[in-house]
Amino acid sequence: MRVEISTDTRTTVDTAAVTAEIENGLSRFRDRLTTVEVHLSDVNGPKGGPDCRCALEARAAGRQPVAVTNEAGAPEDAVAGAVDKMGRVLDSAFGRLDGVKGNTSASGLPT
Repeated sequence: MRVEISTDTRTTVDTAAVTAEIENGLSRFRDRLTTVEVHLSDVNGPKGGPDCRCALEARAAGRQPVAVTNEAGAPEDAVAGAVDKMGRVLDSAFGRLDGVKGNTSASGLPT
């Protein structure tokens, strides 16, 4: 799994810490994901309020990319929230693919 980080001109972040957060949070999907793109941006400039937006896009081999966003006061908090959301989305997507019950559907495809 490759992690690519991009930021706007107003956002500063420790790329090593963000990469570690992504790799730890999504480690159970490591074999299935090819790339995770992280986009960090300042939402409202100097106005105040939730200041940072983290958009995560995960690309799995042979599947369409999945994206989530999260806003928080600090870039680290925005990344942590986005990783949690992405974990839930990927659990749902891969859970359907894996067919927990092992049954076949009416179409003959695994559920």
